[in-house]
Amino acid sequence: MTGTLTPPAVERRRRWVPELLRQAPFRRYWSAQTVSLFGDQISVLALPLLAVLGTGAGPAEMGYLTAAALIPNLLFSLLLGAWIDRYPEKRRVMILADLGRAVLLAAVPVAYLFGVLSLGQLYVVAFLTGTLAVLFEVAHSTLFVSLVPRKNYVDANALTNGSRAMSYVAGPSAGGILVQTLTAPVALLVDAVTYLVSALFLARIGPTRPTEPSSDGGVVLGIRQGLRFVVRSPILRSLLLGTTTLNLFNYMFTALFVLYASTELGLSPGMLGLVIGAGSVGALLGAAVTGRLVRRLGIGRTVLVSFVLFPAPLVLVPLAGGPTPAVLAALFVAEFLCGLGVMMLDITVGSLQTAVIPEMLLARVTGAKRTVNYGIRPIGAALGGNLGAVLGVRPTLWIATVGALAGLLWVLPTAIPKLRHLPEPDHAAAA
Repeated sequence: MTGTLTPPAVERRRRWVPELLRQAPFRRYWSAQTVSLFGDQISVLALPLLAVLGTGAGPAEMGYLTAAALIPNLLFSLLLGAWIDRYPEKRRVMILADLGRAVLLAAVPVAYLFGVLSLGQLYVVAFLTGTLAVLFEVAHSTLFVSLVPRKNYVDANALTNGSRAMSYVAGPSAGGILVQTLTAPVALLVDAVTYLVSALFLARIGPTRPTEPSSDGGVVLGIRQGLRFVVRSPILRSLLLGTTTLNLFNYMFTALFVLYASTELGLSPGMLGLVIGAGSVGALLGAAVTGRLVRRLGIGRTVLVSFVLFPAPLVLVPLAGGPTPAVLAALFVAEFLCGLGVMMLDITVGSLQTAVIPEMLLARVTGAKRTVNYGIRPIGAALGGNLGAVLGVRPTLWIATVGALAGLLWVLPTAIPKLRHLPEPDHAAAA
């Protein structure tokens, strides 16, 4: 008798694989997302280190480098969303964005090798890769709905967000090892390869259901339609206001957390890294349990739980004090539960938003949402820093942690808490 698997054994193995990953098109889409997310986490560490070690960048220059990567979200999200909706083949746009980012990142180690790398080049690379990231993300939502049936939105978002959580756990570690053993330029080259692999997976998805191009009168009108839908859709409007409020206060918290933990609580970098890693573990758990919670509680109640579970545990941070083990325990619990909550929030809110937006408006509405949601983050960070200087770090952390709970107030009085299943697209708001 041969050692081949019997059909029952094959079936038992298949049960361990989620249903969506048994479908080749979605599996390739998910693989593209996964490998790209890991590469992103490598660059998060490698690019700043290269700026410091390769060009002698100081604090101000590091701030400019971070801003160069973020500012395309404010400048181009609306414009690119309206432009992309005018074309039926969004996957081609995503492939070109991947290839463009690979070329830009690969040019950095080449310039370093020939001794011509400058801080100006790093600014340009950060800005252009950030722009291509916006292009990729606003096109991504349309490819998602062409591959995933509506009833599977939550499970599909759980899989992709699970990859994101795993990248937060393993990506920085891999990046640190690569930078230490192979230098920062080589680490960036590895990230460039991940974009090429992502493009290859996207190209192998095969034919997808084409989307209808926008029939509006131009890009300017497309921008207006995206903004108008956000304002007129009750579900989308309340979700966006809720998450934007939460993000404003959360980035106030983020701007001060490392400073507070290291100076006022006296944690070493190693201890701080361990605490932050707890959030990634919580996020992994969130990706695993959110689908089950949605099936048990309904999508609306799970959204409400997420709006509380994400920010509420962070009150343990300004409460922390006493012996180092007690401080570490408080921060560990805070980061773990916060990671669990943010993953639940991303999965449920992402699924609800995708469900309620008509397919022909997906890219331009995604651009409008991204402008608001990403635009508030640097504002929150700047506000947190200034309040910390005026009021003190601990009082500002109290304001940030308690204020973040206000995001729930935008969602609580709406129809969202009563939703058991994903709603149909809001065509009335699009009319």
